[in-house]
Amino acid sequence: MGITALVFSLGAVVLAEMGDKTQLLAMAFAAKYKASKVMIGVFLATILNHALAVAVGHMLTQFDTIQVWIQGIAALSFIFFGLWTIRGDKLEGEENRTSKYGAIATVAIAFFIAEMGDKTQLTTVALAAKFPTNPLWILAGTTIGMLIADGIGIVIGVVLCKRIPERTVKLISAAVFIFFGFLGSYQVMRSDLALGTDVIMLVMTLLYALTAACTLYLIKKEKSEEATDSLPAACCQVNEKI
Repeated sequence: MGITALVFSLGAVVLAEMGDKTQLLAMAFAAKYKASKVMIGVFLATILNHALAVAVGHMLTQFDTIQVWIQGIAALSFIFFGLWTIRGDKLEGEENRTSKYGAIATVAIAFFIAEMGDKTQLTTVALAAKFPTNPLWILAGTTIGMLIADGIGIVIGVVLCKRIPERTVKLISAAVFIFFGFLGSYQVMRSDLALGTDVIMLVMTLLYALTAACTLYLIKKEKSEEATDSLPAACCQVNEKI
């Protein structure tokens, strides 16, 4: 069960981080500092931030009377995260944050603040609620997942000077999240709430229709607002002196 929790959380966070604000932040910092220092800062911030998220998710599962509702909310949250992935994120000046303690501290502080309330932190809370008996495995999986996703962002965006994420990557990530959201919702209604087949089919149909409408709206909005992102070009000028 522990390995399952680790693999599931690792995969979920890699998907959640693709195109997320913190991945863009890691790419932006890699244009200013050495990639190794950026990754150390990301690791320190992630381990602290996600330890807090795991603690919150684990604490929620201690309330037996609302256990079913927690599992239901956790399942629905995956659909929300999928839609959030389609919407995408933008930096809001976090890459300009500085610290007198050097590159690693600058990255760690900015990353920790940017991650508060971010998609990957909320995903970690949901994962901790989904796997309440494996908090350490969840923490390990989400931390490794963040390092992998941000490493991919730095390599593609900085070393190869390519734009990330591509729309295809975002849509695939969103589809996987939404699939697990539907699957989890079905399991809660079938196993925990013991609802009848007709009721489950009705709820799932409504949930599917709502999700599809939101997805189409977000894709249409993204196309209308699409503009050239200058971040990759800037990231190609890596500062090797710091």
